[in-house]
This record gives sequence, C-alpha cells and structure tokens, in this order.
Amino acid sequence: MHAMQTKTADARTREAATTIPVYGQLPFVPVHAEGCDIVTADGRRILDLYGGHAVAALGYGHPQLVAALQEQSASLLFQSNAVALDVRASAAEKLVSIAPASLERVLFVNSGGEANENALRMACKVTKRNKVLAITHGFHGRTAAAAAVTWNSDRWYGFPQRPFDVDFIPRNDCAAAAAMIGPDVAAVIVEPVQGVAGAFDLSREFLLALRDATRRHGALLIADEVQSGMGRCGHFFAVQADGIEPDLLTSAKSLGGGVPCAAVLSRNDIAEQFGPGDLGTTFGGGPLAAAAIIAVIDAIANEDLLANVREREAQIRGCCMSGPVIGIQGKGLLLGLVCNRPAKEVRDALLEHDILTGTSADPNVVRILAPLVITDDHVDRLARALAAIPGGDA
Repeated sequence: MHAMQTKTADARTREAATTIPVYGQLPFVPVHAEGCDIVTADGRRILDLYGGHAVAALGYGHPQLVAALQEQSASLLFQSNAVALDVRASAAEKLVSIAPASLERVLFVNSGGEANENALRMACKVTKRNKVLAITHGFHGRTAAAAAVTWNSDRWYGFPQRPFDVDFIPRNDCAAAAAMIGPDVAAVIVEPVQGVAGAFDLSREFLLALRDATRRHGALLIADEVQSGMGRCGHFFAVQADGIEPDLLTSAKSLGGGVPCAAVLSRNDIAEQFGPGDLGTTFGGGPLAAAAIIAVIDAIANEDLLANVREREAQIRGCCMSGPVIGIQGKGLLLGLVCNRPAKEVRDALLEHDILTGTSADPNVVRILAPLVITDDHVDRLARALAAIPGGDA
C-alpha cells in the first residue's frame, strides 16, 4: 500500500512540475479501469458515474471497442485525408445512418471545440452573414469561435476580439428567440441539453421556436451534441427526442468511446458549397478514430443501450431524490442532481463512498455522465450513498 501511495503522490508532483497548471484535479490516480470501475494507485475501486467528462460511453475495456482498436492499429495505424480509407467511409456511413434524416454528409475532426469551430465557420461562409446567436448558460468550447458563443467566456476568452458579432437568447424564452433571430443572423447554436450548465434540458417549445425562426430568416440551426449525443439522452442524438432537424450537428466525447474524435454532420446542400482547401484537419477521420466510431455505434445498437439509458434515467429519478438531492433535471444519462447544498460538497461526499460524479457551472448541481452500460445495481449504490450523506435521509 505504501508503494501505491508513493506512486500517487509522485504522479501528482511530476505533473505539477511539468504541465501548465490549468486543471483542478481529484485526489486519486487511476491505474486501471474495467466496466464502470476505476482502480486507483492506492487500491481503491471507484464507480465512475462521470465517464471522463461524458467520454466513456461503453465504460472501460469494452471487448468490441478494444478488439476494433487492436485490429486497426495492427493493420493501419494512420493515414491522412489525402487518401480514401474504407474504414473512414464505413464510419461516415454509420454516423449518417443514425443521425437526423436531413444530415447526409460528415466532416471528421478531433474535438468538440474543433467541430463547433468548423460548424460556425461553415454557417458564416454559406450565409455570408456576420452574426451568431447562442443561448444563455451554454458552453461550446475554448477555441476562438466556439468560446465566442460560450456564456460568460469574457472571463477567460483571451483573444483580442471575437470573429463575429455575438448575442445570447435567454434560454427557454420563445418570444425572445422570435424577436432576436432575423435576416442578419448566420446561425443559432444550441445544446439541446446544456451540459456544463448542469444538464439543463431546453424545452421542446423553445427548440421548435429556434427551428422555426432560423428557417424563416435563412439562418442555420447548429445542434451542439458534443455532450448530449451518441446515446447519452436515450436517443442517438437529443434532438431526435423532440423531432428537431438541425442544419448542422456536432458530435464528440462519447463518439469514440475514449479515442479522441469528433464530427460535423451537415445537410447535403450546405456540404456542396465546400471544396478542396475550404476546411481541413490532419488527424480527423484517421483510421483508429474511424474504427472506434464504428465500434461504439455498433455496441450501442447491438446491446440495446438506448433502452438501458432510458431505464436507468427512470430509476435515478425514482430512487435518487434523497439526501441532499431536491430535484433532477436533464435527459437520459446527462442528468443534473439539484442539491440543497454546494455540489462540490456532495461530489466529495460521494467520492468518500467510492462513487465519482461531477460538478457544473451551477454551484448546486451535481452532474451524472455515466457510461451507457451502467446497471440497476450501480444506481442503487448511488441512491444508498446519497441517503447516507450526513444530514440526508436515514
């Protein structure tokens, strides 16, 4: 045990000495993971209900994903977009097959921020307009354009100026949406469920108002499904729950189950306005990422994980309103536990029970971003831990 504790302290010390200190870190060092469990350097086994910021869609060590990565890395680890690849074509075909019907083309990139960056660029180029609307409390990334449409990014933006005019529609305010979206707007970007904001699910009426107004004024509707997509909300994409068909959709995080990858999905008539050199990436759509995307989509479909997500959501709503939890918001396994005390205190208390959750921009909301493979036993364990937090239910 002493050797493991030394290893934990050593990892923290070495990172602190050699990396730029921009991350707050939790007090454990993972050395192995399987299923929904993380094994730490000091011998703990932690139930991961946070999934590495919603990335670990299939948990850890999923046999289908591991096999796909091993096979692909042995045959062709990398080639760029300068050549066509069968595995890339298959990944694009599968992604289009699960997306809203209006989205027929794919641009593969590397991260959610890069996906949103490209979607915004495409909207400005296609519409030839210089104004983008976002939604209050939304988060879209830390690159220049994505951060420009992120709520309260003025505190850390860093760039000398924004690349376009930006304004924010108050969330769930249909009248404001109708008034603010006009012929000068290139795009409206929206998270159907606002992840960083605490898993706040926007109303169907509001999403329909955005869709109606953008269509009337020739603006593009961009669905940012970086956190809400790939089955996390009980459908492959959250907009499908409300019957919304966006013009562009971005996906990342769970898309590769742990392998860095992202995508912009586009209507065909938008995609046709771009040619060689208009957009680009070195690593996007590489063979390893493409193999991961295929494996994740197949596992979600073959293991009926969308149904599991919906069942686990219903279970969490039914048994986790205990202890400090006074409300539950969100969809599927993108959930916010609204607490009667600071979320950080609740997260830390749960970690004492070897359960990992996350906080959010809302100081009273704990986020659940569990792997889509969690079981009813995992949820029961969460419920018991919540009830055992001091001051909670007996």
